[in-house]
Amino acid sequence: MSETFVNKVAESGLVSFDLEEYYPKGEIKTFDLKEYLFMGLILKEKDFRAALQSTDWTVYQDAYVSITCTADAIIPMWAYMLVASYLQPFAKEVVFGDEKKLVSTLLLKNLAAVKGEDYTDQRVVVKGCGEVDIPETAYVEITNKLRPFVKSIMYGEPCSTVPIYKKKA
Repeated sequence: MSETFVNKVAESGLVSFDLEEYYPKGEIKTFDLKEYLFMGLILKEKDFRAALQSTDWTVYQDAYVSITCTADAIIPMWAYMLVASYLQPFAKEVVFGDEKKLVSTLLLKNLAAVKGEDYTDQRVVVKGCGEVDIPETAYVEITNKLRPFVKSIMYGEPCSTVPIYKKKA
């Protein structure tokens, strides 16, 4: 007598939401102003402008770029603006901050396209483990987007979930 295996996950009606699908696709680079400081501490405007003019900006072509300064130096606001103006024609996106901030910003931007109403009365599982490190901001954002519409939100995998929200009947 053979047993019939039933895929209870498939029959559960759960909708899996994978945040990795919204992770930025493409090269991520960082532009560090530290490399342009005199003695690693001071930004000299004339030298800085000359260095930026001689920089090969094509290395940032179609990349996502974060602008930061890893040195403990006071950087005038216009310096970040100037770097952004050079990067903008080449980069897909330019963000102030480190790589983590860049990924978070891009993920939130990509999640902005999600329509919560598309998940009306669904039981949604937000996938918890994957190949890339998803920042906490993305989990908070998708919870905020889905909660007004869904029947329930769970975290994890369809076979093992942690309940997050359940609409009251």
